[in-house]
Amino acid sequence: MKTWPFGDDADRDDPLTELRIAVTGSHPMWSYLVAFDKESAERPTEAEAAMLVSFLEEYKTHWYGEGGYRHKLAERPLDVDGGANGTVFRKWGRDDWGHRKQSWTRGPMYVPLSPGNRKNYPSEALGPLSLLQLMNRIHSHGDDEPSTRWEKWKSRHPEDFGIT
Repeated sequence: MKTWPFGDDADRDDPLTELRIAVTGSHPMWSYLVAFDKESAERPTEAEAAMLVSFLEEYKTHWYGEGGYRHKLAERPLDVDGGANGTVFRKWGRDDWGHRKQSWTRGPMYVPLSPGNRKNYPSEALGPLSLLQLMNRIHSHGDDEPSTRWEKWKSRHPEDFGIT
């Protein structure tokens, strides 16, 4: 593996790291494009790990294209961009996922709320959501429909999402 610049902010030896998914805490010091919260109740399945990788690839393809800064990203073992608002995923349980954006400073830490908080705030409760449902929600803009860009990505990569 390349030189490890992240110190103890991300787990160098986690299997997700080989897939370029940072395994870190809820508020990482580095601006990872996609991260998995190491305090999650469960680990991603192989199918969910493939979805996380595809989510990351879609982001890089959309924002960086095939050249330019994307080549700079490849110089490190994880994808980091200080100008990006990365996504941290957390798994509450089977088919129960939440996410947060690194810029969030107010409101719930993760959306959907944790299972315990769903009971405390039923009017704000959303979930549980599978990882695919959550990704669709992340890619919706003011409504419940995922963006055309995201739908096209999934249709071009059905194997990543278990779509047949």
